[in-house]
Amino acid sequence: MNVGFIGTGSMGSLLIESFIASGALGPAEIAVSNRTYAKAQALADRYPGMRAEYRNADVARGADYVFLCVKPHEFINVVRDIKSVLRPNQVVVSITSPVLVSHLEGELNCKVAKIIPSITNLVWSGAALCIYGSRVEERDRKEIEALFAHISEPLRIEEEYTRIVSDLSSCGPAFIAFLLQQFVDAAVEETGIPREEARKVASNMLLGTALLLTEGGMTMEDVQCRVAVPGGITAQALKLLQRETDGIFNQVIRTTHNKYQEDLVKVTTLFYGEEVNGQ
Repeated sequence: MNVGFIGTGSMGSLLIESFIASGALGPAEIAVSNRTYAKAQALADRYPGMRAEYRNADVARGADYVFLCVKPHEFINVVRDIKSVLRPNQVVVSITSPVLVSHLEGELNCKVAKIIPSITNLVWSGAALCIYGSRVEERDRKEIEALFAHISEPLRIEEEYTRIVSDLSSCGPAFIAFLLQQFVDAAVEETGIPREEARKVASNMLLGTALLLTEGGMTMEDVQCRVAVPGGITAQALKLLQRETDGIFNQVIRTTHNKYQEDLVKVTTLFYGEEVNGQ
C-alpha cells in the first residue's frame, strides 16, 4: 500500500506514528509533505524509508490513499495542488470536520472519504469516525477500516452528525482531561496531597471507569448507582455536581457547533466563492 500524508502537524504526525507503531504501515509505504518542508523531512528522518516531498502533488501522485491533514482554510490550495495528478481509483481522505465530502467531490476526480481521528488513537484506542463519498465502494470502505482497526474502532456515521460525534470522540478527551485537572487541583488545594500522587490516582480511576463502561458492560447510571450509597458521601457530592453543572454541556455543544458553522461557511466560501448553507 502507498499512502500519502499532506500535513504533518499534530494530527497528521499522530496518525503516521500510530500506523507505524501498530504495524499497520511501514515507513517505506509513506510519503509526506508539509507547508514547511523541514518539518516533513524531520519526520522522515525519524523513520528510515519514509519519503519527504517538497510538492503536495508528488505525495499524491500514485498513492492509493492521500490523507489531507491541514487546517480548513488551507484545503482549497492543497486541492488545487493535487487535483491534476489524481486518478479515479485513488482515495482522498480528509480528517477535517468542516470540509464536507461534497466540497472535495466537486473538485476532485477521485474517491473521497472523511475520517475523524482522536488523540486516543495514539494508544490504539478510541474511535475513528468514517464518512464516505458517493464514489467510494464497499471494498474501499473495508480496506480503510482495516487500516484504522489497528489503532481504533472504526465507526461509520452520517456526515450530518459529524460535529456532535466529533465532540464526543475527538474533543471529548480534552474536555474530560480538563475536568480531571480541576478535580486534581482541588484535591491539592484542599488537602495538600502531592500533585503527582493525586494525578496518578485520578488517572488510574479514569482508566478503570472507562473499562467498566466498555469491557465491564456497565452504563454511566450503573456506575453512579453502585458507587453512591443512598445518604452517603458520594451521593451528597453528586447532588452538588448535578446542581452546579446543570446545562453546562449543552453550552459546550452549542459553542462547538457555532464554531463549526463559522468554519463551514468560510470553507464553503473558499470552494464556491459565496456563502452557501451546509450541513
